[in-house]
Amino acid sequence: MFISQQKKSENIAEYILYMYQIEDLIRAYNFDLEVIMEKYVRPQLPDHSFVEQYRAWYSGLITQMQSQKIEKIGHLHDLKDVLVEISYLHNTLMNLANDEKYKTLFEAALPFIEEFKEKSNLKDKNTIEILFQALYMKLLLRLKGKEISAETEEAFDAMRIVLAYISRAYNQMQKGELNFLKN
Repeated sequence: MFISQQKKSENIAEYILYMYQIEDLIRAYNFDLEVIMEKYVRPQLPDHSFVEQYRAWYSGLITQMQSQKIEKIGHLHDLKDVLVEISYLHNTLMNLANDEKYKTLFEAALPFIEEFKEKSNLKDKNTIEILFQALYMKLLLRLKGKEISAETEEAFDAMRIVLAYISRAYNQMQKGELNFLKN
């Protein structure tokens, strides 16, 4: 039904990046539900029978964001909870499961992650949050029509590959299909 639900069940990384976009969209429209519906939702809906469901969804998000005091910056608690789960999964793949493929992908991306962490002043964020912030920044650059250098594209690609791998592992974990003792 909703794009968010589909993304959450199929690809957790896409879900998180999508929800970051939705949070920013709500902020950009100053938490005005009517403006969001008229300028953003209605023009994109091929079937207007879903308007009230979208109205309720956006209304709920607006209420959550206001009650969680993230009107200017920050992310919904639900998203933070998922990020914590993914961080635990990252640590499990690196240390407990000793997943060699994941470790190789992560180590290839690590210099880029560290560089992004320094340049973006994200010193207080964990590795997984930094990966998501980097890819969200790439999305914003693309939406603004900014050119991305080949070197920066290489960095984003290395980070994207790590998130793709851990997203697949997260999906398997949610379905009970991930065997940490297999490696």
